[in-house]
Amino acid sequence: MRTLKAMSPNQSKNATESTTPTDNSVTSKKVDGISDNSGFALRRSTSAPKTLASAPNAEEQASIAKELKLVLDGDFPTARAATRQVLANPDILPRADLDLEQSRARTTEQLQRVRESGTPKDAFRKDQGGTGNTGHCLTSIEMLGHADLSLMVKSGVQWGLFGGAVGNLGTERHQEMVTQLMNLDALGCFAMTERGHGSDVQQLETTATYDPATREFIINSPTASAEKWYIGNAARDGRWAAVFAQLIVPNNDNTEGQEESPSDSQGVHCLLVRIREDDGSAIAGVRIGDHGYKGGLKGVDNGTISFDNYRVPREALLNRFADVDEEGNYSSPIENPNRRFFTMLGALVRGRVTVGAAAGAAARTALDIGVTYANLRRQFAPDDSLPENRLIEHRWHRLRLIPRVARAYGLQFATNKLIARVHELDQLGLDPTQHTKEQQADQREVEAHAAALKAANTAHATDTIQEVREACGGAGYMAENLLTTLKADSDVFTTFEGDNVVMMQLAAKELMTGFAKELGGLNPMEMVRFGLDSFGTLLRRRTAADALIQNLVDTFSDSEETSLFDPAYQINLLTEREDRLMRSLARRLRPARKMEVVEAAQLVDRAQDHLLAVGWAHVDRIVFEAFVEAESKLESEDAQRVLEQVRDVYFLSCIVDNASWYLEQNLLTGTRTKAARAALNDLVDSLGPWSQTLVDAFGIPDHITELKLMEDYDAMVPKYESDPAAGQEG
Repeated sequence: MRTLKAMSPNQSKNATESTTPTDNSVTSKKVDGISDNSGFALRRSTSAPKTLASAPNAEEQASIAKELKLVLDGDFPTARAATRQVLANPDILPRADLDLEQSRARTTEQLQRVRESGTPKDAFRKDQGGTGNTGHCLTSIEMLGHADLSLMVKSGVQWGLFGGAVGNLGTERHQEMVTQLMNLDALGCFAMTERGHGSDVQQLETTATYDPATREFIINSPTASAEKWYIGNAARDGRWAAVFAQLIVPNNDNTEGQEESPSDSQGVHCLLVRIREDDGSAIAGVRIGDHGYKGGLKGVDNGTISFDNYRVPREALLNRFADVDEEGNYSSPIENPNRRFFTMLGALVRGRVTVGAAAGAAARTALDIGVTYANLRRQFAPDDSLPENRLIEHRWHRLRLIPRVARAYGLQFATNKLIARVHELDQLGLDPTQHTKEQQADQREVEAHAAALKAANTAHATDTIQEVREACGGAGYMAENLLTTLKADSDVFTTFEGDNVVMMQLAAKELMTGFAKELGGLNPMEMVRFGLDSFGTLLRRRTAADALIQNLVDTFSDSEETSLFDPAYQINLLTEREDRLMRSLARRLRPARKMEVVEAAQLVDRAQDHLLAVGWAHVDRIVFEAFVEAESKLESEDAQRVLEQVRDVYFLSCIVDNASWYLEQNLLTGTRTKAARAALNDLVDSLGPWSQTLVDAFGIPDHITELKLMEDYDAMVPKYESDPAAGQEG
């Protein structure tokens, strides 16, 4: 039960949460405005948003926070409620006073609480002993990011990455390991990244060579750059590893009388490998290093793994998508090697989803802290005869926080949609080896959105947590107030599970090509060329939005008098930016079709900034569309009015940030961009009194944000009493 936080040092909000909701409980209600056959509706603002109360009472705020929380919780509210119970334990928060070993041991112990919540079972199919409730699992791991990112990462490694590799790439012969890792009887690692190769997975140097004489794979790290690096669970706890290596098998195709042909590499595959004995000692042939202290995530034991001609049985190969028989014959149900590789990686998309989602959760915790502090802390009076203003009463402070709150809302809505889509595809139970062209496109689209939102969420977290830390002044720099820990722990999220630059390029390439089936056998340059020829088809597929969005698109009138607050105009401006950037990129790349490979690659390299701009424009649009859908699901007009303004803040921030582009394209005049900036200022003023309500709707357990910097002025305890220094009696 969450007690809503105080709006001022002397005013408290006493309303509490309702009982635990059931999944898929968000409903829609038709109100005045545009609607479709589903009953979804969205008010059309003609000149400005409807006025909000400048001094809302506690009852109003509690009611609206409750309704906003319902739509923020998305399709899996029971998973959020269950994880909130895990987070409700005061011991869940990370402790800055622990050393490396103590932090690691504590995080490992905390894994038991996650196991007891049932989350691990949600990660696995029913035939594997799980529940198959993918949406529950992804949502639960996301929620851990509100409190302890070390625990989130440790859980993600054990059940998402290691467990996902064994569960999704293995077959019946690996079922025993699935059972063990699910129950924490076998702790494992995900050994993909190498010192010399991270993002370029296809060029990994670790080898797994099959020896028909012994029916074993010989795993070897042939160079120093082949050493597996940054591997979570490796330095201390991991007993097993899912190892990605170049699979080398004998070439058995030579004809009689010919000399034996050299072995053939079948590309990167994954093997289940024992790296430690039960007592923690390394297996002979396995060499393990410890990364020690990092910039954050003290609770995660990142280490290195290398192999010295280490032999494992043939059955160690996770063989869902490829196998090697006893004689060394390689076979796969997916003939095309590129499609085979991307199918294997696609089965592991959940890790990328949870990293982005958990970063978003950490940012929301920071915003809850920052906004609550801004409603308590007093600084600067208009006159000596007047009381000091609360920080939230200063416009620049509102501009620091409220646009980031708006982006947090939009990213959570978009992430909710992504999780629901991943869950939906998993529930179909389709065999990836038998995907139709349309199903392949659906999977690629999910992977691209996962990449884009991973980049967007983690970049948002890095920016937001730093801004909140600064906005909280010296108090924000104290470890006891959590922000420095959130900052340190979230920093690497922009890098792991895919570097953000690479992730956004991946998303943009999907937009350019549609990832049609024909691309399976094409190299990257050919993919670009295909995209140029298929651009028109791609646009038609991409703009086939749901009925609500399509209604807005269809009703837009290209009038210079259209209000910046009209959602139809808003979506038009965001879509137009994405489309024009794509068309201009296509024109820049068109000459590549007639160039040699080296020249074409140089041309593409020079257009990377353009490619990234396409990706970010795409994120802006899909986040806005998620806003619109969430807004339509609210029950009360009061809640709609609040969220409408939050959506407007998000949209106007996008316009202000890209004002120069809109001016260059003659889509907006200087007068209109100035009006957008002025409107943004007005909106943060309007939402200032509602700022606490907005962060209360995040549903973060009280104890996480009830920190020392939140002490009421009248309740403050001197530091020499609470934490006496050396020489000072307590």
